[in-house]
Amino acid sequence: MTRWKIVGIIATFIITLTPPLFLVKEKHFGKAAAPGGDHSLAEFVGTAECKSCHKQEYDRWKNSHHDLAMDVATDATVLGDFNDATFDYHGIVSRFYRRDGRFFVHTRGPAGKMGEFEIKYTFGYTPLQQYLILFPGGRLQCLPIAWDVRQKRWYHFYPDEPLAPDDWLYWTNAGQNWNGMCAECHSTNLKKNYDPDSDTYQTTWTDIDVGCEACHGPGSLHVKWARLPEMARPEADNLDLVVRTAGMDSREQVELCAPCHSRRTSLGDNTHDFRELLDYEVPQLLDERLYFADGQILEEVYVYGSFVQSKMYDRQVRCSDCHDVHSVKRLAEGNALCLQCHRADLYDTKAHHFHKKEGEKGEPIKSPDGNVLFGVGSGAKCEQCHMPGRYYMGIDYRPDHSFRVPRPDLSIQIGTPNACRRCHVDKSDQWSADLITKWYGQKVKAHYGTILAAGRRRQPEARPELVRLADDRLYPVIVRATALALLSRYPDETKRDVFERALSDEEPLMRQTALRNMGWADADTRRRLLLPMLYDSVKAVRIEAAQGLTGVPRDRLTAAQNAVFQSALSEFRQAMAYTADFAASRHNLGNMNANLGQLDKAAQNYAKAISIDSQFYPAKVNLAMIYNRQGQNLKAETLLREVVEGQPDMYEIQYSLGLLLAEQKKYAEAVRHLETAAAGLPLHSRVYYNLGQLLAFLKRDQEAEASLKTALGLEPGNQEFLYALAEFYLKQREFEKARPIALQMVERYPDWRLGKEILDFIQQQ
Repeated sequence: MTRWKIVGIIATFIITLTPPLFLVKEKHFGKAAAPGGDHSLAEFVGTAECKSCHKQEYDRWKNSHHDLAMDVATDATVLGDFNDATFDYHGIVSRFYRRDGRFFVHTRGPAGKMGEFEIKYTFGYTPLQQYLILFPGGRLQCLPIAWDVRQKRWYHFYPDEPLAPDDWLYWTNAGQNWNGMCAECHSTNLKKNYDPDSDTYQTTWTDIDVGCEACHGPGSLHVKWARLPEMARPEADNLDLVVRTAGMDSREQVELCAPCHSRRTSLGDNTHDFRELLDYEVPQLLDERLYFADGQILEEVYVYGSFVQSKMYDRQVRCSDCHDVHSVKRLAEGNALCLQCHRADLYDTKAHHFHKKEGEKGEPIKSPDGNVLFGVGSGAKCEQCHMPGRYYMGIDYRPDHSFRVPRPDLSIQIGTPNACRRCHVDKSDQWSADLITKWYGQKVKAHYGTILAAGRRRQPEARPELVRLADDRLYPVIVRATALALLSRYPDETKRDVFERALSDEEPLMRQTALRNMGWADADTRRRLLLPMLYDSVKAVRIEAAQGLTGVPRDRLTAAQNAVFQSALSEFRQAMAYTADFAASRHNLGNMNANLGQLDKAAQNYAKAISIDSQFYPAKVNLAMIYNRQGQNLKAETLLREVVEGQPDMYEIQYSLGLLLAEQKKYAEAVRHLETAAAGLPLHSRVYYNLGQLLAFLKRDQEAEASLKTALGLEPGNQEFLYALAEFYLKQREFEKARPIALQMVERYPDWRLGKEILDFIQQQ
């Protein structure tokens, strides 16, 4: 067998080819910053400067969730019980107390040792309040014991069992670090100021909470303009505010809120001057770790990714149609909020929802143990069926903002949550589906969730459907981009065309997703497709293209192309350095170093990623790749074993480990991992090819033949596979089986001398 090659997991950043159509389009999407004027000199002045002129807005904002997002810990702001209160968590007793006007907790800290920690800040207000503790290096860490405001009790975020002190989510580690995880959305003019070299923070803000300038941008020029006598005020575009909030369309307003209300990767501090959302952040797609296959929320994703799937968003509904932008409160309560647009005579009737209204006689919904779950009238509320939510942080209920029609048939088909069973916990999904059919008739429509579910399982029949979904502009762009990302998991070349089309898509997210998932492309294809994308107008696209081009030799670029490449690569480095306190960014930097031949730097970044999060398997895989290149196979084996132990369904890694073990002559174990990989990657022809070669070497002839035939069946024209099967039959002296394979070799590749020689040999026999 030839030397094995680890399947590298490369998370990169973006892009395309000939000048794509989006570069010449005049229409601008997602505009946030006000056009015209030089706002580069604008500075943040603080919310207090706005109060005198904008008292009505200020009063609505005061005591809102935005106002109370964070504060200094004082008697006025701390809601928890610090009067020598104790909290017992699996035998670990924490104590909350005051001393000299300050607030303290005695609890388990670094390395699991008990210690005293001072509360510096409150974080949030309701339904829970968290507390921040200052650590060396400028770190603020979120205590995992929070105050339940409604029930007035202490509770722990991870009630089942204590986390190990080396777990990424343990409260003194990176997963609960305020500077990187929380700060930019709870304070205004947040400057993270992380130094990757010293691994320290010097984080600053203007307002400790979410103030006026968090949405309107730095206000110094506007304040200066407003202080002039009215007759002396010059004509100023947008009243000299950086962000134009008046006259925004739906997309513009939603993307104004998205920097905080989305699950995303930030590319730098929010300077409020981005023209496209992807100049500032890269939103998460409908990843199986975050969303159910139909797009319903699974983990905490902060609204944006849900709302952009909705028909509401497609019909130009925006945040302010339901929420007051200053108080953040709903504009109306109950069904009255929905009836602003939806006709009451059609939708607020029993003929539509088939449930009793509040005040009508009936029994409340109870759980099997007799506890009341929902009172009479709950089922008649629009949000109960169309916004089924989940609890996060233990007690914080978040409604799903995709506003979907209940589909218990999808629950049966692909295992997604069923809105009906939130109340009717003793009933089945089939019971719900039967009632829906009885009430509304047989109106089942196709749903992208079935395609995404099949794509997640890499089912062969999903491949053409994923192509169709990625190309169809009638679907939400986050759905299309997710389909494109799933398509990259399929090993064949049939996806090339859809990726090239995506690189010319008017949506930046499609272009960025295409570039991030082009690991299948060879160097020539990368050069051809990615070079033009260095000129993209959107930052996330440019830097993804630059990262993708790091694997292309520099002598393949002209001087002009190399200059543009270096500029975009510098942007990429800066973006990764901004989030270098996260394992994924260190991993990306490692990939860049590896592609540039800087193996020592790559290994350092991969090792740092692992030290940040010991469960971050992509860095382990790529560090194993470097160890293998350096001849340190035992180290590589250790890392790959850790990955497959923690992620047994990562079949590419099972494949890599199998190849490595075969190289080390650990054949029996190698076969087991290759068989596991083949079962999990039914379309990956090379897994079957390598498995067949190893089985043939071990004289397991019947199994070897089946595996080699499977590989050739998946890629009938592959020269290696044709030769491997022909050689196998020749060694078995099964010339009649070898003859048709040799004929294919000659017919498909008439200039291939080896094919003719094999056929001549067979005829002689």
